[in-house]
Amino acid sequence: MAERRKNRKRKDEVASLDTKGAQDKPSKEEYAVAKWIRNNVPSKKTKFDRTHNVEYFTGSRAIDALLENSPWSTVFENREQVSQFLDLMLRHKFFHRAKKVVISEEELNKMRGIKKKTTKEDKKPIDKEDSKENKDAIVVKEKEEKGEEKIDERKEHKKKPKVRLEMHMEQYFVDCNDAYVWIYEPIPVYYWFFGTLVVLGAIGVCLFPLWPLTIRHGVYYLSVAAAGFLVFILALAIIRMIVFCLLWVPTLGRCHLWLLPNLTADVGFFASFWPLYQYEYYGPTSDGDKKSSKKKRRKEKDSDSEDAPLIQEEKEPVATEASNEELALPSEERKTSSDSAEGEDGSEEGSESEKSNTSRDFVMV
Repeated sequence: MAERRKNRKRKDEVASLDTKGAQDKPSKEEYAVAKWIRNNVPSKKTKFDRTHNVEYFTGSRAIDALLENSPWSTVFENREQVSQFLDLMLRHKFFHRAKKVVISEEELNKMRGIKKKTTKEDKKPIDKEDSKENKDAIVVKEKEEKGEEKIDERKEHKKKPKVRLEMHMEQYFVDCNDAYVWIYEPIPVYYWFFGTLVVLGAIGVCLFPLWPLTIRHGVYYLSVAAAGFLVFILALAIIRMIVFCLLWVPTLGRCHLWLLPNLTADVGFFASFWPLYQYEYYGPTSDGDKKSSKKKRRKEKDSDSEDAPLIQEEKEPVATEASNEELALPSEERKTSSDSAEGEDGSEEGSESEKSNTSRDFVMV
């Protein structure tokens, strides 16, 4: 008797588990509603937790669409019934609730790797000696800059703020503008189409012995041609490596000769066979060394040409200092210096007249 009771209890437990599993599984109507919402309710794309790209819809729009344009508009009488049905879909994990977080400008700049834009430019000081026209021009420029800044600010205000999503702690459906991220992704039709083609192709390959003789011979020749092409590419790779080593070893790494340099590069089929060869020389008299020596010579010439005007500039201040000292002298000293200069001039003229007179006397004698 005890064993029978135990068996009955086990059967009841299994039946209860089956009923719970059947309740947990979504119904066909829920799948149909989910497909209709994905196709007809507008959804947006954004990042979830700063990493995943997801699609989401707003709850109020989904309820409006189901009540107005859906084939279930006659089934649902009010918004509460629709919200209860969508809450059941949320529990069956067709979508989950998320909260919107506005992204600040600093986060956007960090994500894009852009530095802060300097809105206020450094204003240059205005000298007193500037004319009125220059001042008016500066004022006009400042007004134009202020107008442009105001226009930029208006544009920034008009732009919609960017939003990222985070997981909401309360997972139930609410008739509001909260975001609901899609988990359910219906399988598109072309997936089924290509999947059936792959299956049929695998079955056809397995039935190769039953193919006609002509088709089997054609497939055999094609497979041999493909294998020969692969062997040809491998042989080319080995030959180009041997040629490179034959030049690289005796020249101690100075000569680099590659046959078909793009053969193993990530390029197109035809680009991998062009150019036919590439030669480079890395010796002491290479083009790079010549260019560097020419640059050094140009720098030396430029430094010499820069030194010459510096010497002239040093001489000019000395002359200007002497002239400034003469201007700084008082008026009396200037007169004395001028008198002494005149006296010296007069003495020089007297000596010259005496010389001229003595020469005449000698001539008369």
